[in-house]
Amino acid sequence: MHLDDSTYLARFDAAELGPEHFDHRGHLYMAWVHLARYDLEEANARVCTGVLRLATRFGVPGKFHHTISEALMRIVAQRLERGGRDDFDVFLAANPDLTENARGVLARHYSDERLNSPEARAGWLAPDREPIQ
Repeated sequence: MHLDDSTYLARFDAAELGPEHFDHRGHLYMAWVHLARYDLEEANARVCTGVLRLATRFGVPGKFHHTISEALMRIVAQRLERGGRDDFDVFLAANPDLTENARGVLARHYSDERLNSPEARAGWLAPDREPIQ
């Protein structure tokens, strides 16, 4: 089911999205649509809070990983500076590594030890490899 951006945001904020909107592509869309409307700080706060709320609603709050969510938000924001703000599919086509190998993208910035730590799951940890600009 496709939702327009405004409906998607309203349903996300109300924790009314279904699991079909909660896959990896859905997470990237969450980042993209929020960054189209809010600065990085506010978009990040809204997405992290909303994803945790949805994960809790789906009965899997332990799946929420704060550092992964925030790191991907920051990477999407960085890449949006290069273009793709007007169309999500154009953005994805220009950044295939985000859909095909997001773990590889994160590995450029984080060691497995840091990213898999309990601290990274619970809150934001800055990269221990390449910084996210």
